[in-house]
Amino acid sequence: MDIKNLNEAPSFITKDGSEIRELLAHRNSVIRNQSLAEARVPVGASTQEHYHVKTEEIYYITHGAGRIRIAGETRDVKPGDAIAIPPGSKHKL
Repeated sequence: MDIKNLNEAPSFITKDGSEIRELLAHRNSVIRNQSLAEARVPVGASTQEHYHVKTEEIYYITHGAGRIRIAGETRDVKPGDAIAIPPGSKHKL
């Protein structure tokens, strides 16, 4: 059984300046095709466009507002929005 607490998850800073705390992923749990992490993006900043070959992601917006681009489609996002990102889809927040 894998139980991870956000307050105990170490954070790291990505190349684009986002702060990530990974809770569940293939690197630290039995999860193989998804990931669950907290990401903080500085105001006015964006993540680098990227994709995951096998892993699907779900982004859930808790604070702030912005725009997300997935596979060339761009939409506005706000707190309460859940965003499904399929494997292989280039995405950027």
